[in-house]
Amino acid sequence: MRLQELDVIVTSPPPPGWGGRYWIFVKVTTDTGITGWGEVYASTIGPKAMEAVIRDVFERHMAGENPENIELMFRRVYSSGFTQRPDPTVIGAFSGLEIACWDILGKDRDRPVWALIGGKMNERVRAYTYLYPLPGMKAADFWVSPEMSAEAAAEAVSRGYTAVKFDPAGPYTIRGGHMPAMSDITRSVAFCKAIREAVGDRADLLFGTHGQFSTAGAIRMGQALEPYSPLWYEEPVPPDDLHSMVAVARSVRIPVAAGERLTTKAEFGAVLRAGAAEILQPALGRAGGIWEMKKIAAMAEVHNAQMAPHLYAGPIEWAANIQLAVSIPNLLMAEIIETPLHDRIIKGGIRVEEGYVRAPEAPGLGIEVDETLLRAHPFDGEGLHLQMQEAPCDYAHGNRFEGGAPRQD
Repeated sequence: MRLQELDVIVTSPPPPGWGGRYWIFVKVTTDTGITGWGEVYASTIGPKAMEAVIRDVFERHMAGENPENIELMFRRVYSSGFTQRPDPTVIGAFSGLEIACWDILGKDRDRPVWALIGGKMNERVRAYTYLYPLPGMKAADFWVSPEMSAEAAAEAVSRGYTAVKFDPAGPYTIRGGHMPAMSDITRSVAFCKAIREAVGDRADLLFGTHGQFSTAGAIRMGQALEPYSPLWYEEPVPPDDLHSMVAVARSVRIPVAAGERLTTKAEFGAVLRAGAAEILQPALGRAGGIWEMKKIAAMAEVHNAQMAPHLYAGPIEWAANIQLAVSIPNLLMAEIIETPLHDRIIKGGIRVEEGYVRAPEAPGLGIEVDETLLRAHPFDGEGLHLQMQEAPCDYAHGNRFEGGAPRQD
């Protein structure tokens, strides 16, 4: 069996666009006629340029190869051009293609992927959700309203969720870490207070940030949140600054989580060795794929750290996350996004039931992909999957965060 054909499909979710402005799917077919699906979560360049990268990686390093030889193909890609270092764009391309290889192998053997990477450790995967506006809520108001977020949290808990994530501490800027405005700290405390009062001890609070703070600013913000006992403090400083992340971890009594912007064992290993985070959040469509994340889970196990796969993408990366999560002993939980389009693309192959996802039993990734639906929503915009603002933190008039990737007019 050999890898033979590649197709790349870029899909744009309709408003409100939870999961980013676009999703990049890969369809890989073998010379025996088996099709595997993967998803590339790489946003440093636009999707047209990314498609060229994906095709180059496939044709240069994977075409004609046995899909079983994942380690060999990874080493080819990781070493390409005399690099042997993490590259979020090239490794992102490989990650989606690698996921497709596992889908092929599972289908060829009539077994789910988790059965090929160590078997079933977890019958169910604990799920968590970001808090999104409920029907009738105005999104622009929701992101700055502790009361609306508390209502959304209570609704999520009523559906069985035991953890909810929220992110009131913006802005994310290209300027690196900044000292949060006092109004941002006040709002963040108000969010934690309102949500904790709404859910009590029925759910964990997951405080999301995206690397926007200076070291002192992250410590100042984190210490203000401690009375509400969040389960984690997500990426409080820029992801390339391990020294600062260690300082935050030692100064704030909330576990630090990180990893959605990291790639390969090289970067995750550095985090673990430094003691910078106790919870790792790999995005499988960027970080190296399923096999590389299986290695990282083992490394984390040695350091008594837990895994919480990240998801701000489409449902095929979600399917890969679940396959990994089923197979590892140090799973904490996995992120999910519930939208009608996510569900329809994979024809309901993965569902959250009372806050958990059951281990899939169907072959491969455990999903059937509606290719016609993927092609029915092409991306024709100019923005990247996610973008940071250029304007600095506003200390006089307050900051507003619109959530995720607001669609462009």
